[in-house]
Amino acid sequence: MRPVHTALAVLVAAVWGFNFVVIEIGLDHFPPLLLSALRFLVAALPAVFFVGRPKAAWKWIVGVGIALGVAKFGLLFTGMDAGMPAGLSSLVLQIQSVFTAVLAAVLLRERPGRVRVLGMAVALAGIAVAAVDGGTSGPVLGFTLVVAAAACWGVSNVLTRKAAPPDALNFMVWVCTVPVLPLFALSLLLEGPERDLAALRALDWSGAAVIGYVAWVSTVFGFAAWSYLLRRYPASAVAPFSLLVPVFGMSSAALVLGESVSGLRWLAAVLLVGGVALTSLSPARVARRAPSPAGIGAAGISAAGISAVGSPAAAAASPVPSGSPRTSGAAAPRSG
Repeated sequence: MRPVHTALAVLVAAVWGFNFVVIEIGLDHFPPLLLSALRFLVAALPAVFFVGRPKAAWKWIVGVGIALGVAKFGLLFTGMDAGMPAGLSSLVLQIQSVFTAVLAAVLLRERPGRVRVLGMAVALAGIAVAAVDGGTSGPVLGFTLVVAAAACWGVSNVLTRKAAPPDALNFMVWVCTVPVLPLFALSLLLEGPERDLAALRALDWSGAAVIGYVAWVSTVFGFAAWSYLLRRYPASAVAPFSLLVPVFGMSSAALVLGESVSGLRWLAAVLLVGGVALTSLSPARVARRAPSPAGIGAAGISAAGISAVGSPAAAAASPVPSGSPRTSGAAAPRSG
């Protein structure tokens, strides 16, 4: 890669890593589901008017929008609001690579090789170490919700691979339109209209900056830049840079939020990042089989996804993508 493109890839990883810190700050202004809804609303508008009509089937846009936008980010933001630290969230979320590999093996008949299986085992060991560390420094519920968010991310990765969108940015912008109404409805139902209205009435420059960052910087800019790199270089050259996301996430959380990074957490980081690298960057073999009307055919994209929105070939919308436990939930980044 040219030096300027290498710098761009590192910048995107830094943007996505710092996104967790921004989300943590945003959770002090908004309830988690409301914050997630606003993130997708602002990311979709006005971008949806400039990317043209959808270039993928609506069934895939809706499926990814529900799995990624509603489930993954709803669980992630709620887990962080429940006290899951930003740095640890950025790390644990990377287990999505294992979920993606397992789902691809079951649904897309991508048989994992020995290196990929080894990577999955190493990444799971990292999650176990992170769970031990989280058990001593954070709530079990928050940790569990973030792991569940990673699983939903894996589902969205497989759906994205099946969709094989010809224009990744167009696909992502239209995906962002799907979660808006479901998330607003869930926020009204679970967080209450009074809490939502109070957060919106108290909107200040800090809260607006948070929404702007998670929507335009992390989602629109991050995904546009990542898609640009993937159009110019092989996924195997671009995808490894997403392994820097938890590095930036943990370091920025320590610097900005004062989160401590224990020895166990560093060990978990080494195991998880190493395992994800092996899982994501080793090729998968697609099993040859006769077409079956009931089966799901193999997509033409291999390798587990790493980043925010999907596979390394469509990778990473936001992480996407967090902090100490709160006494007040009203003030509620990582796609993540």
